[in-house]
Amino acid sequence: MRETLDVDSPLAIGLDFGGTSIKIGVCQGPIVVKRSEPIATIDHDSVEALIEAMVREISHLRAEHPAICAVGAGVPGFVNFADGFIHQLTNVPGWQEIPFRDILEAKIGLPVSVENDANAMAYAEWRHGAARGMQHAVCVTLGTGVGGGLILNGELFRGATYGAGEIGQMSIDGCGTRGNYGNFGALEKYVGNQQIEEHALKLYARAGKLRQPGECTPQRLAEAAKQMDPIALQVWNDVADWLGTALSSIVWLLNPDAVVVGGGVSQAGDLLFGPLSRRMQSTLNPVFWERLRLLPARFGNEAGIIGCAALALQEARKRSHVGLD
Repeated sequence: MRETLDVDSPLAIGLDFGGTSIKIGVCQGPIVVKRSEPIATIDHDSVEALIEAMVREISHLRAEHPAICAVGAGVPGFVNFADGFIHQLTNVPGWQEIPFRDILEAKIGLPVSVENDANAMAYAEWRHGAARGMQHAVCVTLGTGVGGGLILNGELFRGATYGAGEIGQMSIDGCGTRGNYGNFGALEKYVGNQQIEEHALKLYARAGKLRQPGECTPQRLAEAAKQMDPIALQVWNDVADWLGTALSSIVWLLNPDAVVVGGGVSQAGDLLFGPLSRRMQSTLNPVFWERLRLLPARFGNEAGIIGCAALALQEARKRSHVGLD
């Protein structure tokens, strides 16, 4: 769906902090009206240097769009949302115990919000995307790892210590693979990009069909499955079973209106959503299933930027008590 630009809506910057790069864009509602070149995290040898690179890009965008009124950052790790304090970032060395919001606000002079990146994706899909208008939604993003966000009673639910929604750490097998935090059978140890590839390589090897790393990425497996490769089809069925096990448990617990699935792995489309729907239907009571909507995310790689910008505006309104509508 092509979005319509609302020229009267305020401008905000969304900053999507990934493990290897930082994407920055100016948003007006669900539209990214301007993007900067991504900042490569590896090119900066300290927290301070990376923050300065962000500040430079933000300054350039503000020079071009002086109406920008807030900045939102989504980060892959544990964040105290209330004060914008980063406890630890995943796969980004040096980012432990950083008062990121205070530092960035002091340097740019605009209100800043800091959120977990999967929460930002969930907020984008609820505020402007696939789950718009729903009171209760579960959002999951499938990529290198598995992230999640929860919309409950029309609000982003963060939990007691702002860590709710870590769907990737849910156990689907108490005797399974050990996760990063000591929990056995963690979902992302089965349906992350690397884990899907490893599973496919094992299945091909058992069938006497050797494949090399790089030949069994989710994208390549989707291509093979469309050609009716039986092993590739089996991989997608297995992924759907693993993911469906976790999502069905969440539906039993929360009874949402919708489950929204995004991230690179979700680009497999019906190869994933078909068996995923069948798996969930087979494990849910009709009371839960018949009104549940299983939806692909709308915004793809831009979800983080859009969600961060929207959250920045929401928090700026709360903190200033001045309307930004």
